[in-house]
Amino acid sequence: MTENKSKEKFMANPVERHDTAAWRADIKELKSESKVAIPTEDSVSEAKDWVDTNSLS
Repeated sequence: MTENKSKEKFMANPVERHDTAAWRADIKELKSESKVAIPTEDSVSEAKDWVDTNSLS
């Protein structure tokens, strides 16, 4: 079977940029086992404001 070199090359490049993602937040703590980031209250408030301001309804 032949290898698909173009797929490997394409997969090496990131598809998305997360620099300006809405979920990016200041991390207050990390859960020890799952490594889930818990944001600060200010980050949650800013995210809610952003959603409320930019909603379509």
